[in-house]
Amino acid sequence: MKVLGISGWSGSGKTALIKRLIPVLRARGLRVAVIKHAHHAFDTDIPGKDSFEHRAAGAVEVIIASARRIAQVTELQNVPEPRLADLLCRVSACDLALIEGYKAEAHPKLEVFRAENGTPPLHPGDQSTIAIVSDRAFPEAGIPCVALDDLELIADLVVRSAVDGGEIIERLKCHGATQ
Repeated sequence: MKVLGISGWSGSGKTALIKRLIPVLRARGLRVAVIKHAHHAFDTDIPGKDSFEHRAAGAVEVIIASARRIAQVTELQNVPEPRLADLLCRVSACDLALIEGYKAEAHPKLEVFRAENGTPPLHPGDQSTIAIVSDRAFPEAGIPCVALDDLELIADLVVRSAVDGGEIIERLKCHGATQ
């Protein structure tokens, strides 16, 4: 499995880019997984459904399975948030895992930057940024900068730049990487 991060400030368009990029990568024959970091409480289940009710009743883990998909919801009760390296170890067989968020981690990543967002770029302070996907140019950056709507070129960058997941897992574990 190859791994590449998609980083940027909230509102920069990381999710929108990944949503548009996955079909392009799939058309190239790649099986793609996504790990997304959330900075807030979230829920993947629907109140009233059995699995939600089991968790609400106190189950620390609920696994929902069918012939089409499996979902696993684990309550982290007084347990530290899983590290990115640990989450990568849990990803099922795929060709590419895109990591959304985890911008402070040291894995290779593309930065999504929108000038209208009003936030500073991340790449000047992040040696792990290997390219920028943006609505403006960054000639001073010294790394490739691709237009937000050039999905084929972004996909080329992703395929060329993704690195071995095992290498990333070991590097993150060795450096005690956290969320």
